[in-house]
Amino acid sequence: MKFALSVLFLSIALATQAQHTLEKIWESDTTLAVPESVLFEKNGLYVALIDGSPWDADGKGSIGRLDKNGKIINATWATGLNAPKGMGIHDKKLYVADISDVAVIGTETGKIESRISVEGATGLNDITIDKKGTIYVSDSKLGNVHKITKGKAELYLSGLKGVNGLKAVDNDLYILTANDVLKADASKKLTTIATTEMGGDGIEPVGKGDYVISCWPGLIYYMDKDGKLEVMLDTREQKRNTADIGYDPSSKTVYVPTFFKKSVVAYKLK
Repeated sequence: MKFALSVLFLSIALATQAQHTLEKIWESDTTLAVPESVLFEKNGLYVALIDGSPWDADGKGSIGRLDKNGKIINATWATGLNAPKGMGIHDKKLYVADISDVAVIGTETGKIESRISVEGATGLNDITIDKKGTIYVSDSKLGNVHKITKGKAELYLSGLKGVNGLKAVDNDLYILTANDVLKADASKKLTTIATTEMGGDGIEPVGKGDYVISCWPGLIYYMDKDGKLEVMLDTREQKRNTADIGYDPSSKTVYVPTFFKKSVVAYKLK
C-alpha cells in the first residue's frame, strides 16, 4: 500500500512539473553595449543597444547585427539613436522605439531615413507591427499605447500601468503591463489573460495559442492558450536580466538580451 501511494505521489509530482524548458545553445561575446531588445529575421538578429542610461537622449544608441550563431557581425550597424528599445520590420524598413519618437531605418543601408514623432511621448519602449503594416508602440512612462498608420501617430490606449511588451496577433494586440498580460481585440476591449510576478518585457507567440514571456529582472515564462504560466528560467539571483526577447519559430530558438551583462543568449525551447 505504501509503495502504491509513493508511486501515486511521484506521478502527481511529475505531472505538475513544468512541461516546457529552455536549453542554452550559445551566448555571444559580452561586449554588446547594453542590449535591450532582439529581433529575429531570416538573415540573423537585430539587437537594440542602449549604450548608456535607459532613458537618456545622449545619441549613443545603436543597432547591432548578430548571425544565428551569436557572432557579432557589426555592433554599430545603425547609429545616431538615443536609447533604442523595441523593434519591428515591415517593407524593408526597421522601426525602432527611441524614447520620444520612432526611428525608421533602411534595412539595406542601416541609415536612419526618418523619424515618426509621437506627441507627448517620453518613454517609448516596445514595438509590434500587424500584418497590414500598422505599428503599435508602448510608452512605459505614461502608460499609453500609440498606433502609427502611414507615418502618423495617434493615441490608441491609455491608463495601462507599467505597459511595455506588445505583440500583434491576427486582429488582437497582446499587451504586457505592470503585472497583467492583456489582450485587446479590434474594438479595444481588454481581457486579462494572466498575471505575472512582475512586469513583462517581451512576448512572442510560439504556436497553438501559446507564448513565451520575459520579465526584465530575470524571469521567462511559458504561457499556454488558457493563460497558465510556467517559469522556464529564473536568473534573478545571478543578476542576469532577461529583457525584450526575440524568437525563431523554425528552430524554436528564444533569443534573450541580458542588458547590463552585455550579451545575447540563445535557448532552445523544448
